[in-house]
Amino acid sequence: MTTPQTSPTLLKPAKPVGIVGYGAYVPRYRLPAKEVARVWTGGKGAGLPIKEKAVPGLDEDVITMSIEAARNAMLRAQIDPHELRAVWVGSESHPYAVKPTSTLVAEAIGAVPNTQAADWEFACKAGTEALVAAMGLVGSGMGHYAMAIGMDTAQGKPGDALEYTAGAGGGAYIVGPAEESLAVINASYSYVTDTPDFWRREYQKYPEHGMRFTGEPAYFKHITEAATHMMEAMGTTAKDYKWAIFHQPNTKFPQRVAGQLGFTPEQIAPGLLVPVIGNTYAGAAIIGLTATLDLAQPGDRILMVSFGSGAGSDAFDITVTDRITERQSLATKTQEYIARRTEIDYATYVRYRGKLAMR
Repeated sequence: MTTPQTSPTLLKPAKPVGIVGYGAYVPRYRLPAKEVARVWTGGKGAGLPIKEKAVPGLDEDVITMSIEAARNAMLRAQIDPHELRAVWVGSESHPYAVKPTSTLVAEAIGAVPNTQAADWEFACKAGTEALVAAMGLVGSGMGHYAMAIGMDTAQGKPGDALEYTAGAGGGAYIVGPAEESLAVINASYSYVTDTPDFWRREYQKYPEHGMRFTGEPAYFKHITEAATHMMEAMGTTAKDYKWAIFHQPNTKFPQRVAGQLGFTPEQIAPGLLVPVIGNTYAGAAIIGLTATLDLAQPGDRILMVSFGSGAGSDAFDITVTDRITERQSLATKTQEYIARRTEIDYATYVRYRGKLAMR
């Protein structure tokens, strides 16, 4: 590996930081893609984009799911919640338009009142936005620990292509000093432009796609630019990483972009969860990293690149430390949540997601 070059655009904290604890959450209910096709196309059409997707129960939303992921992260971090100087939740399906998700999560895990709390939005990369901010807070010395969460219930208009893939779930991370971390975040890099590929206006129930922009110049342009710049600045190539995680709106996009960047299917396999839980939006790259950390070994290097419509990508270069092996088993693993499934039909899904509006 070559010596990293100095790059003014890399986001590197003044003090080295890393992931002290992490946790995931996925609802148990699963809606098979073939069930959506049965209702809307009579089971006809081309190959289905995923196998099934995770669906929240009647008593679940971004707040309750974030609390579960946060508790798992706390179990792995083994710290006092009062030591958290920030609790930040990134999502595009916050339950309240005016009332923060983050304060409820902070209250539930016992982090209040001496902490900063805020909700983040940037479509599917709201979670990694919060993670970058947590790096900055801890790296500047303003706080010893900060929590960043990416979580979504996700929305999909009935009968729309998104309904096949819009799943639910996400993950939580506690950022702290590098010397206490199970994985050190070496650097981050962000690449953003004004690309109108996906949006939802206020009072609009479901989001819309700018179809011709969805792949290019949105997803592929932003992820490849972020990943390429990161690797050039760090002096790495795809071969220097054990694992890679890319935002996964479907199964084809992350596989294609991985190939474009020189990564093999084996390198992206642990974090490719979309076939069985769907696109978890703000939690997509975030939860992919949890699944990868669940099986990572000391010394493994990870590249994670998120994508958020609008549009932008955050890239992270991460190195796993010796502490990983003692922390992995302290909380429920991501694949255990995925294995814990209860299949539902389309009618149950409609009721759980409140898709029938009665006036």
